Amino acid sequence: MISAILDMLAYTSTSTFFTGRYFNHLGFQVCYVRNFTDVDDKIIARATELGEDPISLSRRYCEEFCQDMATLNCLPPTVEPKVSEHMPQIIDMIEKILNNGYAYVVEGDVYFNVEKFPEYGKLSSRDLEDNRAGERVAVDSRKKNPADFALWKSAKPGEPFWESPWGPGRPGWHIECSAMSATYLGYSFDIHGGGIDLVFPHHENEIAQSCAACKKSDISVWMHNGFVTIDSVKMSKSLGNFFTIRQVIDVYHPLALRYFLMSAHYRSPINYSNIQLESASDRVFYVYETLHECESFLNQHDQTNRKDSVPPDTLNIINKFHDVFLTSMSDDLHTPVVLAGMSDPLKSINDLLHTRKGKKQQFRIESLAALEKSIRDVLIVLGLMPASYSEVLQQLKEKALMRANLTEDEVLQKIEERAAARIQKEYAKSDAIRKDMAVLGITLMDSPNGTTWRPTIPLPLQEHQID
Repeated sequence: MISAILDMLAYTSTSTFFTGRYFNHLGFQVCYVRNFTDVDDKIIARATELGEDPISLSRRYCEEFCQDMATLNCLPPTVEPKVSEHMPQIIDMIEKILNNGYAYVVEGDVYFNVEKFPEYGKLSSRDLEDNRAGERVAVDSRKKNPADFALWKSAKPGEPFWESPWGPGRPGWHIECSAMSATYLGYSFDIHGGGIDLVFPHHENEIAQSCAACKKSDISVWMHNGFVTIDSVKMSKSLGNFFTIRQVIDVYHPLALRYFLMSAHYRSPINYSNIQLESASDRVFYVYETLHECESFLNQHDQTNRKDSVPPDTLNIINKFHDVFLTSMSDDLHTPVVLAGMSDPLKSINDLLHTRKGKKQQFRIESLAALEKSIRDVLIVLGLMPASYSEVLQQLKEKALMRANLTEDEVLQKIEERAAARIQKEYAKSDAIRKDMAVLGITLMDSPNGTTWRPTIPLPLQEHQID
């Protein structure tokens, strides 16, 4: 079994893509815990500003976050605990830490004594004297050490509180996650995830307090995702340079956004830009269009007499792609390498469908079926497999029309105007129409059966990308 926890804050709009599907693919049973901090200083301040109950506000944002994750085709967690529902477990852990001599009480507040834990700083590679109290907590002169952090905060007027052995109050930021992970996974489990900004102080403090409560506490692997950036600056609400998931998927397909996020290694920063989203959208359209054409061809041919044989060349392409998939995913989930590795089997499908040589290949149907399955299997594991190729292609076209501020009827009218111009040998006008459409992100494609269209990267963005 693989056991894992992901720290989430109720008011965030970004997430770590935890690839539970891959562990399932390898045969592991996954217990995935995604916890929500639904009560803290910022939530209380925001709720006060809106005149809303903090727990009610948090619940609403948690529900909206879960909707966004479902839209992005993320698997739901095994369990999704909230701080407000786990006060007994949190209080119990604080009592253990106190009883073991790692914390002290000051006027209803409980602080962790970092000097009692010699290994403090081992995750972030910080020396104790270099540490600070933490971004979320003002330095308190009552602390024995400025780096000591709150396990329990005494109640303040107008704030939600719970009864405890030290008086009414609420948990500190860090203890919540340790208590909830211990409740559902025990003190030792396989993977702990979160953003790179949580390494210190949050995850550092989690290690200290969990070990203080139970000496056998141990996390096998820490996985920290990089930031989404804009112009190399971290995307954040405080800087005002952020987009919500819903704002993005209003104009781009959710699977295009998912592909974009997987196009960089999860530990690396990824720069958000229109060209990146357009490129991702263009790429997934190509992938799904190729597989749709392959599926349609196979459905038109009798497969009852299909042989088991696949030519060595095709088998080599499939095996190479499979090896790249397993090697890269097993090496710290290197999804960009897997996505790049899809190129050869996709090209092979297109060659078999459209080139003169490919159409004459022996065991053509068998090759197409095997290639399509090899790509489909990987898309399923990556969470990129649509319910229907034709449906997702139509949705991608609709998003492209929206970005171009066009209707499909208007595009078809342009196709007719261009056809008329070509008949009249007005080639300059024909080329101008094609270029006008390309500027808007619409490619006109000629074939013996007529002219069709597909989305593409708008011409100005392509030229900017080249520059």
